[in-house]
Amino acid sequence: MYFFKNEFVDAKDVQISPDDRGYYFGDGIYEVFRVYQGQLYECEAHMQRLLRTAAEVRLQLPYSNEAFVQILNELIQKNGLNEGTIYLQITRGEAPRAHPFPTQAEPIVLAYSNEVKRPLATIENGIKAVTQPDIRWLRCDLKTLNLLPNVLAKQAALDHGVQEVVLHREGTVTECSASNLMIVKNQTLYTHPANHLILHGITRAVVLRIAHTLGIPVKEEAFTTGQLLLADEAFITGTTVEITPLLEIDGQAIGTGAPGPLTQTLQREFEKTFLN
Repeated sequence: MYFFKNEFVDAKDVQISPDDRGYYFGDGIYEVFRVYQGQLYECEAHMQRLLRTAAEVRLQLPYSNEAFVQILNELIQKNGLNEGTIYLQITRGEAPRAHPFPTQAEPIVLAYSNEVKRPLATIENGIKAVTQPDIRWLRCDLKTLNLLPNVLAKQAALDHGVQEVVLHREGTVTECSASNLMIVKNQTLYTHPANHLILHGITRAVVLRIAHTLGIPVKEEAFTTGQLLLADEAFITGTTVEITPLLEIDGQAIGTGAPGPLTQTLQREFEKTFLN
């Protein structure tokens, strides 16, 4: 069951118009919500990010915050989703192809669910990555449909036989193709500040909140690829990857080459935020 154009319909009844600006301009925004035990995780944080992105790209949302949450919860119920994700997308609407905002088009909402299990194997055993220049635009803080650079980066990772790409701007690490990045050095947690160069990750925010609660020193400041390779530990964070250890970058082991103790502590505390 999908939600499309103001109603719940079967997947076969979802028909995207070729005049949808999301189709030919990527003129739209989205959010991916994690569902644990049938409940939306960090729902308010996701909705606030959606509202912020909509405001920044001047897209008038067709529903209130409360109405969106009701739609998502109804989708969970209709699909019997216990563990997985909800994808929510809003485009500027249907209009003849022209760059200026259309005056008559109405935003189009699409939402659907996926059964997605927690990636327990990679959470426990970690992943590998390669580095690559960050070629994305300068508003990475906005969760828009313009994801081709991220797609190219993710494919580059697979082409190298690894799971992720660490992006950098002239040697300054930003984030990854589909996740935020943190390192540990001398028991201090480092991550790029939440400015226009990275997505303000929801899981990233939860991890920083946990670190503050545990008294782990946190520095939201940029670091270089050289500092990354000399880190004691590294891990990525994201809605679907949770906290996943990063064990090797460009063929070089990070720390001991195994999931680090501080990473594992954060993983255990993170689980407590959604497991009863």
